[in-house]
Amino acid sequence: MNNIGLLISCPLSPYLEQELENSFKVFKIWQFEDRNQFFNTHGNSIRAVVGSSAAGADAELIETLPNLEIVSSCSVGLDKIDLVKCKEKGVRVTNTPDVLTDDVADLAIGLILTVLRRLCESDRFLRSGKWKKGGYKLTTKFSEKSVGILGMGRIGTAIAKRAEAFNCSISYHSRTQKPNLNYEYFPSAVELASNCQILVIACSLTEETRHIVNREVIDALGPKGVLINIGRGLLVDEPELVAALVEGRLGSAGLDVFENEPQVPEELFGLENVVLLPHVASGTVETRKAMADLVLGNLKAHFTNKPLLSPVV
Repeated sequence: MNNIGLLISCPLSPYLEQELENSFKVFKIWQFEDRNQFFNTHGNSIRAVVGSSAAGADAELIETLPNLEIVSSCSVGLDKIDLVKCKEKGVRVTNTPDVLTDDVADLAIGLILTVLRRLCESDRFLRSGKWKKGGYKLTTKFSEKSVGILGMGRIGTAIAKRAEAFNCSISYHSRTQKPNLNYEYFPSAVELASNCQILVIACSLTEETRHIVNREVIDALGPKGVLINIGRGLLVDEPELVAALVEGRLGSAGLDVFENEPQVPEELFGLENVVLLPHVASGTVETRKAMADLVLGNLKAHFTNKPLLSPVV
């Protein structure tokens, strides 16, 4: 496969980039300043694109590569890939589901605990020497809280199971009610937010779910509510979220994703009731290697005419 042209659309892990370079003729798009010249010179030779949650393959890129056969994303999300255009052009698409489910669900619970127990603030309190002058303020327990999950797919279900271990009551909203689940179902995000203390966003980003968490949902969650986002930044109307936190209309938030990564609203930096992470939910050595291996496995399967391991299109 060493003569097969492969385009990497954004920086990936060193392990995955090296493995791709060992098997393909790799082009890293960010290394070429003149994109038009690059595509004029190499576009016909590229048969595969590999991306992630940062960049994938939009309609323009797909149209530019006449011999493109497969787009393999090192991510479970597909919002950076034009699936309609891929279907139209007969381009196969794969992602990396399942292998990152546990890590993302673990981090969701970690964010809840960090926000409610003010772990980051407590750490700063101790390091600054303030403990010598008196104890830290009381915080809020997680056990027995009501947790609403927006999106009950693989990750949402894993979060629910973990929250159950804390004796939390679980409710959810998804496109459809899941008949095999005993959790309470609400037909809208607003109704879900009105009936939980902690709202966890775990749904996929689509045109329908863009800004699904808007001012109405945030106000329904209320001044004592907690918002956790381990999905995608665009699932939340970020200016409304910032305003609600600053004005006290929302109690607190734990955020791993943002609308315009890596740009984060500076208004959040000074808030002690917000925990901010740089999109690291699947960021463990073990899981990133498993994701990379799944990308490699899908590419090998495609170019040896075997069934894809995790096909989307």
